[in-house]
Amino acid sequence: MVQIGRSLTRACAALAALAAAMLLGACATPVPYRSPSQAPSQAPSQAPTQAPAARTPGEAAPRPGPPTRSNQLSPATRSLVSQAHAQIAHGDLPAASSTLDRALRIEPNNPLLWIELGRLRLAESDAHQAEGCGRKALALASGDRGTQGLAGRLLADALRAQGRNQAAHKIESQPYMH
Repeated sequence: MVQIGRSLTRACAALAALAAAMLLGACATPVPYRSPSQAPSQAPSQAPTQAPAARTPGEAAPRPGPPTRSNQLSPATRSLVSQAHAQIAHGDLPAASSTLDRALRIEPNNPLLWIELGRLRLAESDAHQAEGCGRKALALASGDRGTQGLAGRLLADALRAQGRNQAAHKIESQPYMH
């Protein structure tokens, strides 16, 4: 009986430590997402801030541009995306698809997850599904030119895989692709 009590005490202590680790992990600040194909040297650079130009009296202040944002994966979805990449590397595309579906249930409006799913659909030779994922990602990525560029690249690749080269060229000529 004493043996069982000690085992339960150890199990409770282990569960408490696990719960504490999970709570602390949930408080972590998300790290900006980098596509596995994007080298660190290709990361967007920060432009130096410039002082506003002097205005003449009566001149209207320039309108600020649309706010920029940066899409990120949460720690949970980042972990699932890493798991999906490992499954893809082992050739288990159905498992990777299931893993990315789980990530999308957590963050359905994250364009980075739609891009990942679209890339997987291209690997599965399902260009029509990849096109849908690319369009969804592009719609969700407004305000984030880096993510718009990734979504645009996916969409153009999906269109080319369908033999729709002119439509792919039109996507590639968009400002967010440069």
